[in-house]
Amino acid sequence: MPAEIRVTLPDGSEKCIPAGATGADLAKAIGPGLAKAALAVRVNGAVWDLARPLPDGKKVSILTDKDPQALEVLRHSSAHVLATAVRQLFPHAKIGFGPPIEDGFYYDFEVPTPFTPEDLEAIEKKMGEVVKADYPFVREEVSRADAKTRFKDDPLKLERIDDLPADEVISVYTDGAFVDLCRGPHVPSTGRIKHFKLLHAAGAYWRGDERRQMLQRIYGTAWFTKDDLETYLRRLEEAKKRDHRILGRQLDLFSIQEDVGPGLILWHPKGAMLQFQLRRFIEDTILERGYSLVYTPNVTREELFLRSGHLPLYAANQFPPMAAGEGESETVRYRVKPMNCPMHILVYASQQRSYRDLPIRLAEIANVYRNERSGTLHGMLRVRGLTMDDAHLFLREDQIEQEIFQLLDIVELVLGKTFGLSYRLDLATRPDKKLGSDATWDQAEHALEQALKHRGATYRLDQGGGAFYGPKIDIKFNDAIGREWQGATIQLDFEQPERFGLEYTGADNKPHRPVMIHRAIYGTMERFVGFLIEHFAGAFPLWLAPEQVRVLPISDAQAPAARALQERLRAAGIRAHLDERNETLNYRIRDGEMQKVPYMAVVGQREADAGTAAVRGRGAGNKQVVLPVTEFVAKLQEEVRTRSLTPLV
Repeated sequence: MPAEIRVTLPDGSEKCIPAGATGADLAKAIGPGLAKAALAVRVNGAVWDLARPLPDGKKVSILTDKDPQALEVLRHSSAHVLATAVRQLFPHAKIGFGPPIEDGFYYDFEVPTPFTPEDLEAIEKKMGEVVKADYPFVREEVSRADAKTRFKDDPLKLERIDDLPADEVISVYTDGAFVDLCRGPHVPSTGRIKHFKLLHAAGAYWRGDERRQMLQRIYGTAWFTKDDLETYLRRLEEAKKRDHRILGRQLDLFSIQEDVGPGLILWHPKGAMLQFQLRRFIEDTILERGYSLVYTPNVTREELFLRSGHLPLYAANQFPPMAAGEGESETVRYRVKPMNCPMHILVYASQQRSYRDLPIRLAEIANVYRNERSGTLHGMLRVRGLTMDDAHLFLREDQIEQEIFQLLDIVELVLGKTFGLSYRLDLATRPDKKLGSDATWDQAEHALEQALKHRGATYRLDQGGGAFYGPKIDIKFNDAIGREWQGATIQLDFEQPERFGLEYTGADNKPHRPVMIHRAIYGTMERFVGFLIEHFAGAFPLWLAPEQVRVLPISDAQAPAARALQERLRAAGIRAHLDERNETLNYRIRDGEMQKVPYMAVVGQREADAGTAAVRGRGAGNKQVVLPVTEFVAKLQEEVRTRSLTPLV
């Protein structure tokens, strides 16, 4: 064994350290400040514990709280502190999984009864004691037999051990008296975890399988600073106020009812108006840009999805097959469609195409159905019945870049200019399970990357995040309180045209294979409307608001003038509602504010005589202004026409 080893530091320099030296030793050798701040070490891109001996000839960097990956390590360690505390308070709890997740961590436990809020309070207090004890996280590599002996009383861990590949190194971590089966890495000791909070508990099926036992999952969050923790908790409180499920009921937008089934949305009239306005906006936008609308069936013979490759790779997300119709062979089966692309392909293939016809852009706002697991369903954000603003573009290879540019223009118009959202682009590359050859994937990934570079776009690489038939550009945007959402997607596909034998006649009068782009701008109407509800907290801009103006006569004497104002607004294309209930004016105004109506037009005798309206804008502090009806209508029409996010009245 050599007396010393060499490692390469982030600045490209090399450092010699004694053989067997750890990440902690390297940090100490670099400087006392780094040694104190060090949390983990990155070795050729993989994150390790500081206590692991470093190998020779590797690129190595020390992680501190300034590194995003260190926050993930902190949260993983926090999950272990949670499990340590639970085991101290509930010694017979069986231990499941405890990973870091976005903004926090969770751990699953099998216990006789669900955890109560009082239990969580006690567990969090006990976690504080574990942190104060400053137990080191000690890693050991063990044999499979030793692992089974250590976890002989933990059936969930034993099952996990049986699932591990035969050649995988099995490691366990100990902090205090708690021992866990875990790959790591972890921070050096429990004392490094100072700013954490348990959030809530919920049921979760073991391994996400509804046929298995229900476990109790405790969620928490952890941060490096007190300010970061408090900021996050304030954001959670704001998110609760914006919860689309609560606002959806309050504003009577949608419902999910047991008689219909989980994950299936009933759009109420006001919610349907939101969807209608979004549909009209996107359809007008794409028709101006050379798209054609199509409509396709909700069910199809399953052979179509076998041919497309969806069924072999997407079967877990499809509903079971249905028997054939009368007069068809008993071997024929039908499926509700989980996506539209195979049917749009058939529309393209229904006639001979010339190079002069391309690109052909087929669009459909269509209902599709995906058999999502019940535990993953969440209001409008994760559903089984989806309304997709889908389109499939058939084009020549030399048209790819220009088509990507046009799609990014549409994204900017919709997300940036219309909704005022900041967003970023991710280039998602080939996943492990994919169709087609590596050569085809190289070609498709290069085409997308070149388009982004020539566009001058900034993007991140999402390694392995592509669809099974091609790479894609995913658009992620932020809402009003800083949360990130998945939005539009642009997917380049060389594989489907090949599988379906699509052709066009080229300028040389010979057949050529087109390429295909799958794209959605909103994604699904359900998810996008759920996002909009939370982003705007139900206070939609005027053009989108289901009810744009509420007309309020002060008394019965002004009812005729109020009705005339309502009709004038309706004739001008404004969605106006007349509230002439036998309630006080203040009560009716308060109700309009609760329903987040953009404008209330109060009609008293003075307004009735003068042909004016006393207009109150939505929101606290907005003063009432008296406007001639003609001017009021004109301002509303301009605000709708421009889809302004700022009130013009």
